[in-house]
Amino acid sequence: MYYGFPVFLGAMEADLGASRIAITGAFTVGMAVAALAALPVGRWLDRRGPWGLMTVGSCLGTALMVAWSRVHGVAGLYVVWTLMGLALAATLYEPAFGAVVRWFPTDHRDRALTIVTLAGALASTIFMPISAGFLQHWGWRPALLGLAAILAVLTIPLHALVLRRQPPHFVKGASRRARDARRGPGVPLGVAARAPIFWALSLAFAIGSFSTAAVTLHLIPYMVENGHAATAVAIAIGWMGAMQIAGRLLFVAVAGRFGALGVTMAVFLAQSLGLGLVALAPSLPGGLFLVIAVLGAANGMATLARATTLAEVFGPAHYATISGAVALGANGARALGPVGAAVLYTLLGGYRPVFWSLAGALVVVGAIVAASGGRGVRVEEVVGRA
Repeated sequence: MYYGFPVFLGAMEADLGASRIAITGAFTVGMAVAALAALPVGRWLDRRGPWGLMTVGSCLGTALMVAWSRVHGVAGLYVVWTLMGLALAATLYEPAFGAVVRWFPTDHRDRALTIVTLAGALASTIFMPISAGFLQHWGWRPALLGLAAILAVLTIPLHALVLRRQPPHFVKGASRRARDARRGPGVPLGVAARAPIFWALSLAFAIGSFSTAAVTLHLIPYMVENGHAATAVAIAIGWMGAMQIAGRLLFVAVAGRFGALGVTMAVFLAQSLGLGLVALAPSLPGGLFLVIAVLGAANGMATLARATTLAEVFGPAHYATISGAVALGANGARALGPVGAAVLYTLLGGYRPVFWSLAGALVVVGAIVAASGGRGVRVEEVVGRA
C-alpha cells in the first residue's frame, strides 16, 4: 500500500494528465488521514484488541488497491487515498506495536517488537523492486491488481485466523481495572499528558519524522544539484533499509543495558549527526555512504525507540492509546515533511541550510527529552498510589 505510490508516480502523472504536485497531494492526504486516525485506533486496540481492526484494515486496503487501479482522474485518486489513510492506520506499525505490547506485557516484549521492526525494515527492499517489475511488464493498473492479490493472500488470512481476540492474561468477566492490572502497570493518556516527558517525546518524534520524510524526498535532487548521478544516489538510498536493520539490532543490545529512554535521547543526536552529514556530503569523500550508514541506522533505531520507550515510561496497560497520541504528531509531521522541506528550501535559499536547521532542531529536542526525563511519569509510583 505504501511503497507502491512513488514507483507508480510517473506513470500515474502521464496517464491521468495531472501535475506531480496534484498526484503527490493525494499521498499527503492519505498520510494526514492516517495521522488523525492514530488516536482512535489506539483507543480501539486498548479496549477491543487488534483482531477485528487489523482484519478489516487489510480487507479495506485490498479493496482500495483495486479501486486505485480503476481511477481515471485526480478526484478519484484523492477519494481512494483519503480512505487508504484509514487502512494504513489500521495495519502499519502503530497497530502492530499495540498488538505486540498487548500480547507480551512483560517478558520478551522488546524481542517481539524488534522482530516486527526488522521485518518492516525490508518492506521497501522487497516491494519497491516487485512494484517496479510489475510496472515494467504490465503497466501501473495491472501492477496494482497484482499487489492487491499479494496483500489479500498474505495479510487477510493471517489477521483473521492467527491474531487472537484477547491475550493470554485476559480474564472473561473481569472488570476493566482488573484487566489492566493483569496486563501490567500503566497510566492512561490523561495522566501521561500531564508529564513533561510525554510532550518532549511527542515533539522529538515529530521533528525526527519530519526530517526523515524531508531527506527521503529531497536527497536525490540535492545530490544531483551537486554533480552526482540520480541513479547512483537512488541505489545508495535503497541501502538505507539494510542499515535500518543494523540500527535496530544495535538499539536492542544497548537499550537492554542502559534503558530505552536513555538510548532514545542518543538516537535523536544520531539523527542530527546524519543530517549534518547530509549537508556536508557533496564535499566529503564518500559522503553519501556516510549518510546512508549513519542516517539509515539512526532512522531504524527511531522506529523501535518510539515503541519501546513509550512502553517503558508509561507502561503497557494503555500503550496503544498513548502511542496513537504520539503518532498523531509524528505521522502528521511525516506527511508535511516533503512539502515543509520545499518551503524551507525557498525561504532559506538552498538545501544545505535546510539540513543544518533540521540537525539543530534534533539537538534541541534531544536536550529537551534529557531535561524532561527525570520528571516523567514513573509507572511504579502510579501503581503504588493506586
